[in-house]
Amino acid sequence: MSKTESHQFQAEIQQLLNIVIHSLYTDKEIFMRELISNAADACEKLRFNQTSGKAVYQPDVAPVIDVTTDEKEGTVTIRDTGVGMTHGELVENLGTIAHSGTKAFLRQIAGDSKPDLGLIGQFGVGFYSAFMVATRVTALSRSADPDQPGWSWTSEGMGGYELAPGGDLPRGTQITLKLKEDALEFSKEATVEGIIERYSSFIPFPIQLNGRRLNTVQAIWARNKNDIKEEEYNSFYTFVGHDHDQPLLRLHFTADAPLAIQALLFVPKRNFETMGMGRMDSEVNLYCRKILIQAKAKGLFPDWLRFLKGVVDSEDLPLNISRETMQDTTLMQKLNKVLTSRFLKFLDEHSEKDPASYETFYSEFQRYLKEGVVTDFTHQEALGRLLRYESSSLEAGKLTSLADYVKRMPAEQKEIYVLLAPNRAAAEANPYFEVFRARKWEVLFLSDPWDEFVVEHLRVFGGKTLRLAEKADLNLEDKPKGSLSEEAAKTLAGWLKQTLGDKVGEVRLSQRLVDSPAVIVDSDKHMTASMRRILKAMKQDSQEMAGAKHDLEINVAHPLMTQLEAMRQEDSALAASVAEQLLDNCKVAAGLLEDPRQMVSRLNQLLERVLAKK
Repeated sequence: MSKTESHQFQAEIQQLLNIVIHSLYTDKEIFMRELISNAADACEKLRFNQTSGKAVYQPDVAPVIDVTTDEKEGTVTIRDTGVGMTHGELVENLGTIAHSGTKAFLRQIAGDSKPDLGLIGQFGVGFYSAFMVATRVTALSRSADPDQPGWSWTSEGMGGYELAPGGDLPRGTQITLKLKEDALEFSKEATVEGIIERYSSFIPFPIQLNGRRLNTVQAIWARNKNDIKEEEYNSFYTFVGHDHDQPLLRLHFTADAPLAIQALLFVPKRNFETMGMGRMDSEVNLYCRKILIQAKAKGLFPDWLRFLKGVVDSEDLPLNISRETMQDTTLMQKLNKVLTSRFLKFLDEHSEKDPASYETFYSEFQRYLKEGVVTDFTHQEALGRLLRYESSSLEAGKLTSLADYVKRMPAEQKEIYVLLAPNRAAAEANPYFEVFRARKWEVLFLSDPWDEFVVEHLRVFGGKTLRLAEKADLNLEDKPKGSLSEEAAKTLAGWLKQTLGDKVGEVRLSQRLVDSPAVIVDSDKHMTASMRRILKAMKQDSQEMAGAKHDLEINVAHPLMTQLEAMRQEDSALAASVAEQLLDNCKVAAGLLEDPRQMVSRLNQLLERVLAKK
């Protein structure tokens, strides 16, 4: 064949072409990704043919992708030295919409063992994205088959295309786009460079723009981790994480089932949200065979893992025809679950192998894990294993896990006891801790405001219920001995209830206090003092707080109670003021005193009475 051939698109195929040009892709710049992906496919096919021992035209020419921009002519050209196309393949692959040469190639070799092919195109329409930006597309191609000549394919996308002999062409395919007036920005080197760096940085073949190599960073996630040096990992992290510090932790893994996944994930050294930089977005990018599918992919990980940086590459993604969105959200959820479970397993293993390093991670990112406990039921148990707290049984500053706490529990202990307090000193001085200290039972000290929500949502760990110390139904083994008889103690309790009135619910004799004269306990078994403080700060509890009552437990073995019983019989007015002060003292200890002015005024009056007796 020596003459130019004119081929017409069928009417229905022309309609499909219009859809590709005007509706399929939401962003015009995608055409560059698609054409470079096709070029990479062609280079991959050439590599396979050469390793299979097939004779190829110009065997010494290495696979490469060249991109050339020409602002003066308003063109952009993408050339590859890949497998090229014959006359028949040009008609079949470029003359038929939605025909995939890649699919045909895979079917052709399906009889052999599956080769290592990094083929991207699976739909055969990416080439036509060029017509979004071009008034005319010219493709010059010469097959790697030594016996095949070169051909020229030209189309304006308006009904058909022309085929003509191409003369003595080099092996591969060269596609030149004559750009539309509203797409001339793609003839600018800087614009094209940005697109290539965003979508095609990890193509396994050299990409040159106007003679300058662009993709110098390797897709090291696809390499064997035993062959990668530490400095390579750090350099890659700087590239994908935009962070010049070295990462704190790194997870590089490959999985074949239930999904084919290659992932390289990093934990940064610092928590950027605590540095006043606002809420972070995920910086894990989603790839399919080294081609970017979605930057900062949403839904790839749960929101509480938004501090992660890195890449995930999966061959199993059923992308829609334009590769711009996921087609199967159920599979995306499965990918999310697999990745999240693998990362949590990594953290658990790391905490065992290197506890000091894990505690460094925990000090920076514990809030995210706790957010996960509260919001993510699926991974709640695994997250519970990662929590760390101070313990009454360990020295100050040392942390323990819930799992280790359970191992240390005596046989008669059935619950995990935790105490909410701003710090260890406050916890050890807390009246609710006294019974545990007396019985020598371990208590975890929780100082983060988030911890109450963690306890509320985690509820059970290792088959043991988590119980707030103030809600524990626990008595002293030896009842406190005091100078008040049982009858006098009950009389005092009744008098306190009568004197304090609606300010308290019940007044009862405490079976858990040792050093404190009294303590208040929330009458609502589902409410705690800490929770009331949180609700108060959120201003969501005005009505509930107005009607809230606390029960008062009194330690009749305490000298203050003995003296109060005597005083109420001698000076009932003074005893009533002491009772009021005692209740406010308990509220102060629980952090629930709303207005201290009345208490201060009463306290001054009591001091005057004391000093007047001197």
